[in-house]
Amino acid sequence: MPYTADRRPQPPSSEELRARIPGWGADLDPADRPSVPREKHEPTGAHWDFPERQPENTPHERSREHEFLTPVFGTTAPLHGASGAIRRFSYRRYSEGQTPHWLLLLAGDRVDAWESHLRSLATLHPDNPVTETGVLGEAGHHPVSSRWGQNRADLKHAWMDPIIVGGPWAAAALVAWAGARRLLKSSPRR
Repeated sequence: MPYTADRRPQPPSSEELRARIPGWGADLDPADRPSVPREKHEPTGAHWDFPERQPENTPHERSREHEFLTPVFGTTAPLHGASGAIRRFSYRRYSEGQTPHWLLLLAGDRVDAWESHLRSLATLHPDNPVTETGVLGEAGHHPVSSRWGQNRADLKHAWMDPIIVGGPWAAAALVAWAGARRLLKSSPRR
């Protein structure tokens, strides 16, 4: 059981393994192992039987593979909104070994980013996509010579970056423009 001071059950003996697995034990001679001086076969040294658990004031997600949360866990970014619902569904429905689990967590991150962008529009200091994406910084640091001829891996997707970063902002601007235009058309004229 994890998180206890008890030692795990001992593995099978060398003789049992040698009889069961052909070629097992090639590194048993300490002269053949460079890590021997650092290996320590001592008790765990834990002064507790089970560590004191951090209080769980709000529900936290845990993998289906684990019986309970670790004794200490992060609380700085609680799940919220649509992104939190996506992440909760991912933990509840899929194990960590399944691709949909991780794809849903990635989708939750993207949704969280958009939720943050939308929240910033309601503040006095909304996000500035031009300065925050580093587009202006590229121009002053040799954008052409730093990319071509340097065997950079990001050149394969460099053409998509403006679409991925700027596309949603352009789409949001078009939606806002269409909404404002519709409001102006529907308002009574004097």
